[in-house]
Amino acid sequence: MRYPRGDRRLGFSRGPWAWTRMTVGAVILAVLVWRLGASPFLEPLRQLDAWSLVAAAGIAVPTTVCCAWRWRLVSQGLGSRLPLGAAIGAYYQSQFLNTVLPGGVLGDVRRAVRRGHEVGDFGCALRVLAWERTAGQFVQVALTIVALLVLPSPIRSSMPVVAVAVVVAVLAAMVVARTLPRRGPSVLARTARALATDVRDGLLAARVWPGVVLASTVVVAGHATTFLIAARAAGLTVSPTRLLPLILLVLLVTALPMSFAGWGPREGGAAWVFPLAGLGADQGVATAVTYGVMVFVATLPGAAVMVAAWLRRNPVFHRGLPDTAAQEGVARA
Repeated sequence: MRYPRGDRRLGFSRGPWAWTRMTVGAVILAVLVWRLGASPFLEPLRQLDAWSLVAAAGIAVPTTVCCAWRWRLVSQGLGSRLPLGAAIGAYYQSQFLNTVLPGGVLGDVRRAVRRGHEVGDFGCALRVLAWERTAGQFVQVALTIVALLVLPSPIRSSMPVVAVAVVVAVLAAMVVARTLPRRGPSVLARTARALATDVRDGLLAARVWPGVVLASTVVVAGHATTFLIAARAAGLTVSPTRLLPLILLVLLVTALPMSFAGWGPREGGAAWVFPLAGLGADQGVATAVTYGVMVFVATLPGAAVMVAAWLRRNPVFHRGLPDTAAQEGVARA
């Protein structure tokens, strides 16, 4: 598929920022191997069982459906109708590509590009993607703060300050947004109007935000549950209430677009967070590696969807089968 120049600037190029993202992930992995050795990366592959992989694939179904539903809600809020079935297929593809391509976001960018070509409005498709991902991250941060306030964790005593700082930052952003000029032909005024319209219609509309919050909550719960299963598969016997705050912190770090095909920040975050609770950095890395393998297996249906879509775009393969069968029948006769 050929992409216009603007699409390459969104992530398909190999510019300095794209190379920086890949380099950061690779450097994190190299440092971890240097400090901890290869055992935390190889041992989980021998311990991982089929039940854990099946569980990850099963959990991925409702989480992917909820991701697609969130995308559909935001898209409809911004005036672009998106069928749920098509959204699920596209989301499965983007998740698979995020796990195998450098940067961890190219699947999402491809999803926005293809949607923009379908509807003939690339700008709208890109805005929908940005707001959908932003809404999911916002809910994830809120849930993480709540969990760290309620559950015992090494940083629980600091969480009230963090929560207040987040609330102040959100209020400050709202104040700044209200002070931006909304009238006039200037670029700043047009941008402010566009942002206000997107937030009002795409996120805060009564028909949108409840579903977005619910879908995002299910997604976070699914990822956390998969991480808990990965911890058990990696040999950890710590109680879920002790692990959950650590897992939510690692998942926040995982969202950073600095990975090398999904690897790097997740393992680095686990190596940093797990020792805070008295666990070893090698245990954190082993759990993160197990989770990464489980996520890769869970997103394999996205590869199947891509193959099916490619076959539909190349019907010559379907037309060739009857002709071949007919030729063989003539030869046998």
